[in-house]
Amino acid sequence: MEGYLLIFFIFICLLLIAYILAIKVQIRFICRDLKQNLDPSYDRQLSVALFDKSLNSLAVAINHILDDQRRLKREVVRSENNLKQSVSDIAHDLRTPMTVIKGNLQMLSQEEHISEHGREYLTICREKADKLKEMADAFFELTILESSDVSAEIQQVNLTKVLMQFLADSEATIRLHGLEPQIVFPEKTVYIRADEHMLTRMLENVLNNILKYAQGTFRLEIQQGEEECTVSFSNPVREGEMPDTQMMFERSYRADASRSGGSAGLGLFIVRLLAERQNAKVEAESERGVLTLNMKFTTKRSIQ
Repeated sequence: MEGYLLIFFIFICLLLIAYILAIKVQIRFICRDLKQNLDPSYDRQLSVALFDKSLNSLAVAINHILDDQRRLKREVVRSENNLKQSVSDIAHDLRTPMTVIKGNLQMLSQEEHISEHGREYLTICREKADKLKEMADAFFELTILESSDVSAEIQQVNLTKVLMQFLADSEATIRLHGLEPQIVFPEKTVYIRADEHMLTRMLENVLNNILKYAQGTFRLEIQQGEEECTVSFSNPVREGEMPDTQMMFERSYRADASRSGGSAGLGLFIVRLLAERQNAKVEAESERGVLTLNMKFTTKRSIQ
């Protein structure tokens, strides 16, 4: 009799061990599916065949949570897209009347019968209109860049030619601000992998930043390496106005919010987005009152 009891006890123990092992296997399957659900592109529920009632209830509860998470993610994405579209629409709607306002102010400034105080007010209005137009353009460009539909057309670009053309086009603006550029280019023509249109937009935004902070001069230099080329803009900055080089390329950063002059602070953030689209890098550094902005581009085609 005792032998039968021992055999029965061993049998029960083996069943319990098998049951526990089966549960551990199913828990492992649940963990596997949960890890797969961390991937945004994975859109499936837990597909484990469970025989234990408690584990089955757990799987059902987890599936409900996963469904809620997916619904919330879809709502967040939809809300973000709607917000971006709204900002883009507002910026686009602002650009047309601002163009008309600037044109009318230009025509008004040519009138002869305006008092001295009237011309002062007119000058202020023109400056503010320029700022508003600049902000509207920046917001419009930002919403386009943050769209996943925008991609760069990477090709071999004659960097030397692009920079020389950019300096020629910007000469009047540079002179108007009383700046004397120092140009340091290699003797040989430099080529990089980039999107020429995006590269030009980066240069324009960096120049706008220089016009805000530079005094007297700025330096434009090309430093060519074996696989990377660096375009550097350096300029002395007035005492007490040196921006935070760690934060300059963040959204809406302002070196001095109280003296922003209406600027939305998006110029260098747009530069960073444009660089990322071209697999390039941007960074800033300061030393002894000189601010340097570096844009680094690859010079060779990447090997897939």
